[in-house]
Amino acid sequence: MSALRNTFMHGLKSVQFKQARNFRVGWTCSGAVRLKGRSFLTLKDFNPDEIKHILKVSADLKHRIKHDGQYLPLLRGKSIAMIFEKRSTRTRMSTETGFALLGGHPCFLTPQDIHLGVNESTKDTARVLSSLTDIVLARVYSHSTLEQLDKEASVPIINGLSDLYHPIQILADLLTLQEHYGSLKGLTLSWIGDGNNVLHSFMMSLPKLGVNLRIATPEGYEPDPNVTQEALRLSKQFATELHLFSEPMEAAQGSNVLVTDTWISMGQEEEKKKRLKDFHGYQITMQTGSVAAPDWTFLHCLPRKSEEVDDEVFYSPRSLVFPEAENRKWTIMGLLVCILTDYSPPISQLKL
Repeated sequence: MSALRNTFMHGLKSVQFKQARNFRVGWTCSGAVRLKGRSFLTLKDFNPDEIKHILKVSADLKHRIKHDGQYLPLLRGKSIAMIFEKRSTRTRMSTETGFALLGGHPCFLTPQDIHLGVNESTKDTARVLSSLTDIVLARVYSHSTLEQLDKEASVPIINGLSDLYHPIQILADLLTLQEHYGSLKGLTLSWIGDGNNVLHSFMMSLPKLGVNLRIATPEGYEPDPNVTQEALRLSKQFATELHLFSEPMEAAQGSNVLVTDTWISMGQEEEKKKRLKDFHGYQITMQTGSVAAPDWTFLHCLPRKSEEVDDEVFYSPRSLVFPEAENRKWTIMGLLVCILTDYSPPISQLKL
């Protein structure tokens, strides 16, 4: 009996060992989508199939790890340098916990740890980190810092946020909407607020996925003209609608998704009094939703202030902000897996 038990346990351990070694229970990436080794600075650089592939991998990881309880150390032996010029809850936690969950080692670098471009040049930092890590995520003030890092580094660079774009936030938003509505194509999203980096990333991605975009910003807070010009070109190319307004209720008309963001970003604290005055009337309320589509929902990338959206909307069943926040983790994991491995899900959890 003892010998039989020992034989059984040996066989079980052998199976477990093989499962641990052969954790890539998926297919290698094939076809036109080639993301391995690429940087991720802006969604402008990614076509519809590439964005969809990232979302599919993200949904696959979420399903297999969260719901099926599988262990997938796809990033075992790899490390990421996380440079944070600007503080963050979701970007840090999603990247740090997600990378570790996939078997890798995250290294968090604050301004006190690394004075990027001050104590050491950005060029030198990029070259040093390239020799020590497999990938770098940087959350910075100026988009040009990311471009310089990307130019000098020999490993991929991910934009964790810049003054121009916030692409990893949009991946989470897209996955959240896909999960809620079952499809992205044909949706209309209304942005009501500042013409900022989050909006710019929506403008560089939504037309490619068949989503219409309606934008309301106060005078003087419009999105970047170059981004707007490119978004108009994309809308024409992919046969979607893009409209710009100055009145929130106009922008919300018939929309499926109402979205806003902070009116006062880090570094704009001195403008607070003026900005609050200029954004008067832009708070999203149930009255805003009264002109939207019957199935309207609400998104906010957080942290949220009550002047941007009232409690009635923010904590209502229409609000997807907390699933949206959780999906920051699954989408950054999906993106990292796409950039660092050849993994592709055997069966897509999303029908995009």
